[in-house]
Amino acid sequence: MPRNVEIKAKVQDPDSLRRRVEALSGGHRAVLVQEDIFFECARGRLKLRVFDDGAGELIFYVRSDDAGPSESSFSKAPITDPGALRVVLSEALGTAGVIRKRRELHLLGQTRIHLDEVEGLGHFLELEVVLRDDQSAADGEAIAQNLMAGLAVSSDDLVDVAYVDLLDRMSDNDG
Repeated sequence: MPRNVEIKAKVQDPDSLRRRVEALSGGHRAVLVQEDIFFECARGRLKLRVFDDGAGELIFYVRSDDAGPSESSFSKAPITDPGALRVVLSEALGTAGVIRKRRELHLLGQTRIHLDEVEGLGHFLELEVVLRDDQSAADGEAIAQNLMAGLAVSSDDLVDVAYVDLLDRMSDNDG
């Protein structure tokens, strides 16, 4: 399975962070509107990502819930009919939650930088250091730590769980 090292951080000042990211990445970005449908899964997480153009991809990933850079392994497959697959997976497995977000994607070397505006949760930064086969998780962690420093991301801002878990925590606190 492909691997990466990831961090997720809550963002207090999205405009300031965007300027720092653009300065590092040369300002090139893609804007993606995504809906992630998470399904009940015994191990790891399984989600169907639907893009605003109607395309989709099924993603399975395993990552520990740690604040800070952590290794993730994943598999994904393109989906041409995400609506039908959503129905089948919902009936078979059950839906764990739905996340809607607007993502700005910036690339810097082997790192995907995501500036996410997540419905109901706010603004976040994700770094995904895509590891080559000859790289260790420690190599990816060092790259992520250097980028965190360059972007002035504090360890206090790091988030230890997926967006769907944050949304679930919020609904638990409301009830």
